[in-house]
Amino acid sequence: MHCHTKALVLRSVDYKESDRILTLLTREQGKLTASARGSRRRGSAIAAGTQLLSWSDMVLYEYRGRWAVKEAAVERQFRGVEQDVERLSLGCYFAEAAEALALEDVPSPELLSLTLNSLHVLDCLPRKPLELVKAAFELKAMCLSGYEPSLDGCAVCGREHPERAGFHLREGAVHCAACRDRMGEGISLPLSAAALAAMRHVVLGDPGRLFSFRLEGEPLGQLGGAAEAYLMTQLERGFGTLDFFKRLRIPVHKQEG
Repeated sequence: MHCHTKALVLRSVDYKESDRILTLLTREQGKLTASARGSRRRGSAIAAGTQLLSWSDMVLYEYRGRWAVKEAAVERQFRGVEQDVERLSLGCYFAEAAEALALEDVPSPELLSLTLNSLHVLDCLPRKPLELVKAAFELKAMCLSGYEPSLDGCAVCGREHPERAGFHLREGAVHCAACRDRMGEGISLPLSAAALAAMRHVVLGDPGRLFSFRLEGEPLGQLGGAAEAYLMTQLERGFGTLDFFKRLRIPVHKQEG
């Protein structure tokens, strides 16, 4: 049995002397695991198309009950991401998060599009703050995976513009400061009006304009903190690629201290 598909390489693990084991995200079949036999040999025809974060046109075939790569031709390599260690580490985090959220053999076209678009922004829009891209990806990925937060108004009193708003990580809902005790146990993070407006843009706005907003300073920090903490709270796990990205973002003088 053969399968012709386009796939994003989410994970690539060296196996034996010259093989790779790949985790792929495809539009038609969702997440797949496939072996890429001989892909690490010099001159291999499938070497480039099976590298991490490559968007490739592939022909897969069944081999001993598993998928294997027969052909792989690169459709898009995100050169701007590959050449910058911070962007590469963030792109790898997007891939790891997508792998955690996608299901085997279940189509995930929207999650795939989000991941590709996020890599495109990292690749082609160098002036877009990395914290903004990261937060938008995290929130939208959660929405597409069944974890859409409730942002229409205070979850307790219904006020459209919550007074001194907070975001409850376990409940995934905003609330007024005065309503905090009625939200139950768990952590709430403060949100300025600008940070809440940005969250609403990401969650409720046009997906085609996902990254078309501006935010900086403390509101951007609040948005980034809430998006990251919400993802990790709901998934109950961390990500090694995220830890590495955050270490890269620590100023040198702080690392030395």
